[in-house]
This record gives sequence, structure tokens and C-alpha cells, in this order.
Amino acid sequence: MQSNKANNPKPKTAISPTRAENYPEWYQQVIKAAELAENSPVRGCMTIKPWGYALWENMQAVLDAKFKATGHKNAYFPLLIPASFMQKEADHIDGFAKECAVVTHTRLVTNNEGKLVPEGKLEEPYIIRPTSETIIGEAYSRWIQSHRDLPILLNQWCNVMRWEMRTRLFLRTTEFLWQEGHTAHATEQEARQETLQMLAIYQRFAEDYLAMPVIVGEKTASERFPGAVNTYCLEAMMQDKKALQSGTSHFLGQNFARAFNIKFLNDKSQEEFAWTTSWGVTTRLIGGLIMTHSDDDGLICPPKIAPAHVAILPIAHKEEQRSQIREYGEALARELRQLTYHGRPLVVEIDYRDITGGEKNWSWVKKGVPFRVEIGGKECENNSVFVGRRDKSYKERAAQPRTEFIATIIQQLDDMQNNLFQRARDRLQQFTVNIDSKEDFYEFFKKEESGFASAHWNGDPSIEAQIKKDLSVTIRCIPKVEKPEPGICIFSGEKSAQRVIFAKAY
Repeated sequence: MQSNKANNPKPKTAISPTRAENYPEWYQQVIKAAELAENSPVRGCMTIKPWGYALWENMQAVLDAKFKATGHKNAYFPLLIPASFMQKEADHIDGFAKECAVVTHTRLVTNNEGKLVPEGKLEEPYIIRPTSETIIGEAYSRWIQSHRDLPILLNQWCNVMRWEMRTRLFLRTTEFLWQEGHTAHATEQEARQETLQMLAIYQRFAEDYLAMPVIVGEKTASERFPGAVNTYCLEAMMQDKKALQSGTSHFLGQNFARAFNIKFLNDKSQEEFAWTTSWGVTTRLIGGLIMTHSDDDGLICPPKIAPAHVAILPIAHKEEQRSQIREYGEALARELRQLTYHGRPLVVEIDYRDITGGEKNWSWVKKGVPFRVEIGGKECENNSVFVGRRDKSYKERAAQPRTEFIATIIQQLDDMQNNLFQRARDRLQQFTVNIDSKEDFYEFFKKEESGFASAHWNGDPSIEAQIKKDLSVTIRCIPKVEKPEPGICIFSGEKSAQRVIFAKAY
């Protein structure tokens, strides 16, 4: 008798190992197969390939437009920050000291052994930008004199460096790309409104464009940005049920204004310190996109952010068909490129590589392009297309009249975008559970894949630290809810103002 295993062979997948077999390695293999990025010769740094960088460019374009629509302007500040600047805000330097990369010399010379060594020691070391509050604070102290100079609403697109010990492509690298907004205001209320406005922009971007549902809330004191009064965040659930912080917005109060002497004369000619904010998202969002949507065949790109919307795959089985198929594909591409999808012209790739149809198909499956359109002699003859949609099974490819495909492609892209969001939202809801006892809490997080626990906590940081030590679980956020539910802390038995979200996290 044949074994059950022989009767039910393991399904073939384009990515090995699968998510179930080894999730961290699956993630790395998706990046490799989709040609998103690779590890560079520089320790902890990555080279972002064109397909991966196109994702970042599309994210940039959407966010940049949203920032400018709310009055923000782009600027650029130096990569190197004098070490003395970092020392001016005590909590800030404590938070970043261990992650700083330091420039101490100005040039290289050849020693007696023929090796290049640094020479020309700097009087003051420079820190390679881990974040820019300090150098921007120094500029604001010179730029701001009167209440008429406020508000200042600036954003910077740049790279930063934080010396990470354990790195993973997109999620945590020594150097990464981001945007960092920095604003200064005349009143506390205005600064607080700015902080929450930018958080709302991030939420809409994550959910509407990345199809990634998030929980919005405030960080606890121990998880707060160094030097901030309040840090607000987005927390998303990945397919392995871990949390990924997917954006932060910080109300800095007057802390950095006092450290950098950012003062202004108010309308009563009285001197005051400005109120400042900072906010940012990074290339970590690409990692979040991968882990939210992709499957065991590779990357899946939400259409609104995809590098290309449609890949046309000409497949000629006979040489005499080649030119006809090419002309058919070019004409189809021209028609599609005349369409726009959420303000962006439809991006169409035509794959002319001299490889088999199967190889072409699977290469675009792994890259996550929303629609694959095969055209051969039969399609030319019937004025049709053979279509595969990336959020559906590979076997669900089907013939469709060409005119119908062109007429419905925008709606089909929206259907896919909405489907991806619904899948992810269902997962977030399914694996976010209320827990009302310490015993159940510890049992929940001892599982290999747990999820989000919504539980009462009395605000004691020592309890927070103990949970982190015992389970590698942190409070991801104190959720923003209309009506907080008071209760009893499951760890101390004391009163709790509301439930908070606990999870293991990246």
C-alpha cells in the first residue's frame, strides 16, 4: 500500500522554504526571487535593486504629495552632525549613543606596510546622521525670531545610519532610507494637532495604498522616542502574527527648543520657546508590504504601489508568429498606457526575453506584478488575452476578450487592492484577542505564533520590563479609541484605564 504522503505529495511552490517551514528564511528568499535587494559588502547595509527601489519611489511620490498638500516643504540638512549637538538633549543622546557611527579623521594615507590608514584627526568628531532633530534644531534657533516666522513645516528625504548588531533586509539595516518631518509651532495645541495630523496621513497611506491595516496608538514611556513628550505609532500584524512598527509621529514639546534655544517673540513681545514635532517612515515599509501580502510563490504588490501594473508576456511557438505577436503586444500596451490608475499612468512591462512561457510567467509571479497577460498566436487570432491575477491561484488564469480586459482593468486592479486589504484586516481581527488573566497571557505568548493580546495594564514600567524579559513581548501601543474600557490590570490587580496591545515584534 502506498503511503498517504505519496498519495498527497507536497505542492510545489516557487519559494523554498515556505512560510510554514521557516518564515524568516522565506522572507529572505522572497526578496531574492523578486529582485528587491541584496546584502552589500558593507556590514549591515543593503543594495536596493530597481524593482525594490521602484516600490520606494512610488511610496515617496504618494507621501510627498500628501505632505505638500498639508503645507510642508522639502529641505535637506547635512549628513554629518557635530558630536556636541547630540549632547545638548540628554535623553536624545542616551537613546542613540550605542547606535552612532562616528567620523574622527579627514583623510587616508599609506603607511609603511602599504595600507591605507586614517590621518588628520578632527578636533570634534562628527556623527553620521541617526536622525536630524539636533542639526535641524540648531538651524531653527537661527531662523526663528518672531511668531511671524512660525509655523515652520519641513520634511527631509534622506538616508540615516544606526549601527545595528543584527540586521535583516528592509526591516533593520545599518543604513536605511526614510523621510523625516520636523516642524516648529507657536503653541502647544498647534504642535499637538500637527503630530496627530501626520499620524493620520500615515494611517491612510498604510491602509489605502499598502493595503496594510494598522492599530493606531501611543507608545509607553519606555518605548517613546528619545527626547519626546509623546510618541504615536502605527502597528501592523505580519503573517507570522508578529507586530511591525510602521510609522511614528512625535510631539517633542519644548524639549529640543530648550536644548537648542529655539525662541521667538510672541504677539505680546514676550519671549517663548517654540513647540516642535518630528515624524517619519522608512524603507521598513517595504518589509511590511512583503510580510503582509506575499505567499509561497513570491512577492504580491498592492496595485496602488506596484512598480508595474501589467506584464505582457509574448509567447511565440512558431518563428513566423513572432512579429505578429509583438505587434499585438505593443498595440495592447499602448492602449493600456493611456489609462490612469489613482492618478498614475498605468505602467506596463513587455517581456521580450527568449525564454519559455512558463519561465516568463513564474518570474513575474515572483516579482508580484498584479496582472500577467499572455499573448500568443491564439490570442492574436481571437483578439483576446490570457490573464493571471497575482492575488489568485496560478491555475486561475483565464482567457478574456481584449476589449473587455482593457475596459475592466482599472476595476480589476481596485478589486485586487481591496481584496489584499480585506485579507490582512481579517487576519488582524482574527489574531487580536482579549486576555483577562496573567495565566492566559503567558500561555498565549508561549505559542510559536501567537498574535496581538489586548489586555489591561496599570501603567507600571517594571511590569512591562518583566514581561519583556520573560516572553520577549512588548507593549506595542496604547490604542486610540473613542471610549477607553477601564478594568483591572491582569498582572497587579490594580485599576487600569484601558486595554493595551501586547505582541512579539520585529
